[in-house]
Amino acid sequence: MRPKEFAALMALLEDPDVEVYNPISKKLILEGLPLVSLLEKAWENSTNELLQVRIEDILHQIQLRNAKQNILDWTESGATNLLEGALYIAKYQYPDLEYEVIDSHINKIKQKVWLEFNESLTALEKVKVLNHILYGVCGFTGNVDNFFDPNNHHINTLIETKKGGPVVMSILYSIVAQRLGMPVFGVSLPKNFLLAYEDRYGQSTEDKNEQRSVLFYINPFNRGAVLGKKEIEQFLTQNSIDHKDEYFKACSNITTISQLIASLMLSYQKVGNTNIVDDLRMLLDIVVTSKSIR
Repeated sequence: MRPKEFAALMALLEDPDVEVYNPISKKLILEGLPLVSLLEKAWENSTNELLQVRIEDILHQIQLRNAKQNILDWTESGATNLLEGALYIAKYQYPDLEYEVIDSHINKIKQKVWLEFNESLTALEKVKVLNHILYGVCGFTGNVDNFFDPNNHHINTLIETKKGGPVVMSILYSIVAQRLGMPVFGVSLPKNFLLAYEDRYGQSTEDKNEQRSVLFYINPFNRGAVLGKKEIEQFLTQNSIDHKDEYFKACSNITTISQLIASLMLSYQKVGNTNIVDDLRMLLDIVVTSKSIR
């Protein structure tokens, strides 16, 4: 969009008549991300309260529209890249996030772990090394002091602050593990989220729908504590939850991102931000619809 055209549209946005405002706002929203910096500058330079409110709404709509498209593209492409899915959720609040920056941070963690590995390590020994690097060296920890902080569910703030919630910490842990060749995947439990270390040699995988058996479970929110099936059963019993097979098996990336969005929604509900909850519900609907189709 040319500067003169943008300036003319900004002048029209000051018109209190909604009949004038509505078509202008739709045009700006359709232009999308390329206008974000211009809109932000226009907001900063304006003293017109009505114009500022309208710019804020347009920026929000552009951000939401972009987030919905990103999530839709991710699910339709197969949802194979878990980091990409987590990043798209974070970009709803942090639109300037770059995949390459977060990816680079994760690769540095992976490299630190890899330097401590050798071919003779067992699965449990590999987990102990990974735990040492993640929690001992890098200083990651579950944010128990401010559990309902929405930032607990953003992959970028986890990298920056070293604190996060159960789902996003599980996402980081599993990404690092998988880059090291470890078959570690999410397990979606009611009221919790864990990881399963699958037995890659335990059974045939010729059938793509067939799931491997699980050697043990990992709780990234609790410094990578290793759990057995009995501990999962005890947790379900204590919380009066039926023992469904799905609670003992690895879940898909689609389910993992669904749980990440649900956790984020709960945090915003706790802080009373219903507008963002409504937006996140739209994103969740996109993911859940994709899950139901598959």
